[in-house]
Amino acid sequence: MSQRKVLVVDDEVSICESIAARLRAEGFDVEMAFDGPSAVARCAETNPDLVVLDVMMPGFDGLEVCRRIQAARAVPVLMLTARADETDMVIGLGVGADDYLSKPFSMRVLVARVQALLRRADRPARPVSDLLEFGDVVIDLTERRVRRDAQEVHLTRTEFDLIVYLAERPRAAIPRESLLEEIWGWGEGAGSRTVDSHVKALRRKLGPSVIRTVHGVGYAWDAPR
Repeated sequence: MSQRKVLVVDDEVSICESIAARLRAEGFDVEMAFDGPSAVARCAETNPDLVVLDVMMPGFDGLEVCRRIQAARAVPVLMLTARADETDMVIGLGVGADDYLSKPFSMRVLVARVQALLRRADRPARPVSDLLEFGDVVIDLTERRVRRDAQEVHLTRTEFDLIVYLAERPRAAIPRESLLEEIWGWGEGAGSRTVDSHVKALRRKLGPSVIRTVHGVGYAWDAPR
């Protein structure tokens, strides 16, 4: 099997090189970029399997980089942020990021997140047409599309996987830890904010009532049939 290619983007050269060195040690083919414009250009040139992308950069920031690369070709994106503001995280997820890590982070965790995102990207598509319908919300499992009021709603890969997992178990209270394990491929309790941020992004796109918070547990799909 050929090496998986990862593009690492960070304007702090030492951090970028450290991440690249660790990923190369894990068997990845790694490219680097140090600002927004070069990140978009390198992504178009190299067609990476995954992008590790810092938020704060010169030229234009990581959010704009994410918008541009996702508009050209869907690719898993792991965003890095030095800011703990959850609003920034929700915005990042909204423009196409699949996951995020707050700085400082351990290289072990970064590698685990990269591997989990790639495993999810490799999941085969469903072989037959299948629809989940909940009132005005229609989820097409084959085409990986979601419509509300007959209008298509753009979701990231992770957002789609999350609503499918919840919608296939309507009304069931799913713990955050189970969602981390099933959707993200890792079960660290510290990652529960990742689930919360994705749910906030989904509520902004699909409305506040489709996903119910089960206090002390997690979330449930609550859209009416």
